[in-house]
Amino acid sequence: MKTKSSTEPKFSTKTSAQADPALMELFIDCIKDIYWAENHLVKALPKMQKAASSGQLSAAIGEHLEETKEHVVRLEKIFELLGENVQAKKCDAMEGLSKEGEGIIETTEEGTATRDVGIILASQKVEHYEIATYGGLAQLAKTLGLEDVAEILEQTLSEEKAADSKLSTIAESDINYTAAKEA
Repeated sequence: MKTKSSTEPKFSTKTSAQADPALMELFIDCIKDIYWAENHLVKALPKMQKAASSGQLSAAIGEHLEETKEHVVRLEKIFELLGENVQAKKCDAMEGLSKEGEGIIETTEEGTATRDVGIILASQKVEHYEIATYGGLAQLAKTLGLEDVAEILEQTLSEEKAADSKLSTIAESDINYTAAKEA
């Protein structure tokens, strides 16, 4: 009788039962990475919100903060579905993007549209990282036959795309033009 090794998944689906254990390990590792990133954003977004001078931008960041908290909860549900302990793995990319956003705040004048433009740019870089991550993970979950996990990831992906679109609208409707006219 063959016993499961510690590298084999703790669950079995049509595809995952046949999948290379290294692929499943990579998938779980990436879930740990984005879990760290989302938790980091829960701490970073209030700083961005406070630094924004546009009420519309501040409100959009606040709304996305609430969504981000829900993303953390969803990732915890994914860990549960995978039979894994909830665990974060430091996300170097998100740490770097966050530091870049902090640098923009430090090097732009408080209360200016220019700072708001910088906050939007930094925020969209974060959104694009998340869109790439959730898109890739959702596809991989489907490949592994993890349909429930894929659905959760796709829901978050949809919200990340909407947040990115909202930031573009805010920038295009006023902030970029106001910044261009600042002395």
